[in-house]
Order: sequence, then structure tokens, then C-alpha cells
Amino acid sequence: MQWWNDLISWLTSSAARPTVYAGIVLFVAVLLAGLLASWIASMAIRRVVAQRDREAKNAAVAALVDAATEASVWNSLTPQEQVLADRAVGQADILVRLLPIKGADVAANWASHQLHELKRASATFGYQLDPAVVEFRDRMLEWQKRPSRTRRQFQNDLVRWRSQRQEPEQAAVEAQDTWVAGQHHERYQSAASIDPEVRTDTAPTPTLDDARA
Repeated sequence: MQWWNDLISWLTSSAARPTVYAGIVLFVAVLLAGLLASWIASMAIRRVVAQRDREAKNAAVAALVDAATEASVWNSLTPQEQVLADRAVGQADILVRLLPIKGADVAANWASHQLHELKRASATFGYQLDPAVVEFRDRMLEWQKRPSRTRRQFQNDLVRWRSQRQEPEQAAVEAQDTWVAGQHHERYQSAASIDPEVRTDTAPTPTLDDARA
């Protein structure tokens, strides 16, 4: 224990005060430098994560807006183009649901409903759906900027649509959709069997009015 007594005596002596003070200052400086470096690294990681989240959200919104454009002319697309468009919509839907944003699933459900309505309307209105596509685009861009506020609006729309849905009417709508889809495929198959080189998008587009006739 002699060495411990000698150390205590040296630390409490006036000759050791400058050394002890320098050691304390050095320790505090190293500790502060470590904390500062950790804070800078944490902020840099957060910026990178936030940038990746923004890029993912931008890509998902852009894909959904592009899908809305395709849905607005759905009945003029070939069956192969419809399959590719559906795959793109499915990927965009997954991207939106995987976003680290509260209410992303609500936005995905709202977009899915609107895309379905655009597909149905394309059989009746053809290329006259520009206002609906613009509204869809503006609502998605608004959600991108203010997800919390827009989420409540989307939720209100979904609740209203569910309350307005009636079983007999829904069954009639589904029957009409099935008929239009069948007519669409028959139209392209007939055109392909007559002349495979003829562009099938020039064939007349069946409408929901035809289904009711």
C-alpha cells in the first residue's frame, strides 16, 4: 500500500496540481469531442434516412399518378398492357404501404379505390377523365407534403364510400365490370384473329351503357 499512499500524497501536493488540472482538462476535452462526433454522425445518418424516405415516397406517388393516367384510358389498352399496368399498380401500392409514415395504408386504400373508379369510368367516358386524373394527382401530392392532415381526409372518404355502398347496387356494378372486361378481351381477340398486324386499339370501346342495353 506504500505506492497508493505515495500517489495520494503526490496528488494532494502543490507540485502535482498543474498535472492534475491538465489531465482533467484533457479528459473533458476528449469526452466532449466524442459526444460531438457521435451527435454529428447521428445527424448525418438521420439526413440520409430522411432523404431515402423522401425518394421512396416520391417514387411511390409518381408511380400511382402514372397508374391513374393508365387507368383513365384503361379500356383502350390491350390486355397485355393492362397486365403490365396492374403489376405497376401493385408495386406502387406495396411501396406506399411500406413507407415509414403513419397512415400510409390509408393512403394506399384511398388510391386503390380511386384507381378502380377510374378504370370503371374509362369504359364510359373514354379519354374525358383529365379532371379526375388531375384531382387524383393533386390529392396524392398534398398527402406527400402533409401526410397527417391528408390522412384524415382520406379516412373520411373511405368511411363515406363504405356507408354509401349498397349490396344490390354493388352486385350490379360488379356484373357490369365483368361484362365490360369480357367484351374488351373478345374485341382484341377478334381483331387479332382477323389481322394480327392491325392495331387493336382502333377497335370500338364498349361502354357501360352497352352493358345496360
